[in-house]
Amino acid sequence: MFGYIKTDLPNMYIKDTVLYQAMYCSLCKGIGQTCGQKARFVLNYDLTFLSVLLHNLSDVDVKVEKQHCVIHRIRKRPIALVDDLTKRIATLNVILAYHKLNDDVIDNGKGKIKRAFFNNAYKKAKKLEPLMDDVVKKRYDELLKLERTNCDSADIVADPFGNMMQDIVQILMGDKCGEDLKELSYNLGKWIYLIDALDDFDKDKKKKNYNVFINAYPNVNSQDQLLKENKQDLILIFGSILNKIGELTSKLNYKFNHDLIDNVLYRGLGAQTKRIMEKEKCEKTTKF
Repeated sequence: MFGYIKTDLPNMYIKDTVLYQAMYCSLCKGIGQTCGQKARFVLNYDLTFLSVLLHNLSDVDVKVEKQHCVIHRIRKRPIALVDDLTKRIATLNVILAYHKLNDDVIDNGKGKIKRAFFNNAYKKAKKLEPLMDDVVKKRYDELLKLERTNCDSADIVADPFGNMMQDIVQILMGDKCGEDLKELSYNLGKWIYLIDALDDFDKDKKKKNYNVFINAYPNVNSQDQLLKENKQDLILIFGSILNKIGELTSKLNYKFNHDLIDNVLYRGLGAQTKRIMEKEKCEKTTKF
């Protein structure tokens, strides 16, 4: 479900490409420091973007130095120094990954070995951030209840995931979390849930997994047919969310340069939506 929030690389400044990679590497190191080295496998760009966004809005300066890492042992590369906010987001990354794996086990009984592999990392993460773990578990439980009723409303079934992202950002930002950021987080969460459902339509149809678009269009047998016969519905669903995200992005109180954030929120999300709606399979960094 994660791994969809990406930059629009062709329209990205070189400085922002370097910064994004530096933040990605920093989050990877943060996961290793907080939850152990095995947990690094669940690193994804969605949480990297969250780190970029919240560092800016909370006025936490990012310091970048050339360092070695586990993968790049010979040549140093620019890596953002791991700070307290990075560690908290790294811990969140592990919590989200574990509950997604647990959700998969509940849904179809598969993934028990993968879940067990990350069990120790999750225990560390839960101990460090019990409130975030409670929030994620609560929202996944709400989502599961809706899925078990075979909910056919995209707006309703995406609500728990939107609320989860909003709750998480509130916990991380505290008093610095304004209403515009709360609403932005909510809409980002809804977009992630629904774009994943659209991308996985054929797979879920084949495996008979729950998918809101399968339930909403029971006579549709493939993603190709869905896009051909109901494209205007999908444009309305995703267009309304993306328009709201764009509107809220312009209201955020940035502390530093926000070219990178603008690239993702104004262009990257739209580019990802367009790729999937034009049946170009999304290549995600992490799928868990």
